[in-house]
Amino acid sequence: MKIALVTPAGARSRYGNRTTAARWAGLLRGLGHEVRVEVTWSGIRADAMIALHARRSHDSIRRFALAFPDQPLIVALTGTDLYRDIRFDSSAQESLRLATRLVVLQDMGPCELAARLRAKTRIIYQSARPLHRVAPLKRCFEVCVSGHL
Repeated sequence: MKIALVTPAGARSRYGNRTTAARWAGLLRGLGHEVRVEVTWSGIRADAMIALHARRSHDSIRRFALAFPDQPLIVALTGTDLYRDIRFDSSAQESLRLATRLVVLQDMGPCELAARLRAKTRIIYQSARPLHRVAPLKRCFEVCVSGHL
């Protein structure tokens, strides 16, 4: 299957959307799909589109939906989408409507969506490989705090 994967983050970006796009592209390629990662959809025919960020990928989403109305169009909602854009931005709202499937990355994501959109929403949990277990420290107490800054 030929998949267009659209992310607003450019090839040299270190933003989360680019990291997610690269990870998903690798997984999909490993499953035998041909994946083209683009900042803006080039118009090249694809069997499906996966777009990260409803607002910032709106132009690509709209053009793909018009060009290939019967093809799967998956919009992965980012934190910015869920907690800001979908409430106020008409482009983000149109992207949700055009999508054949919505993806959120955590359990509470569907709660942020209008009830009519929840049926086409799926949760994909982001994950990391477990670290090798090491013996617990005995002489000190270490704390790690991580977050998106």
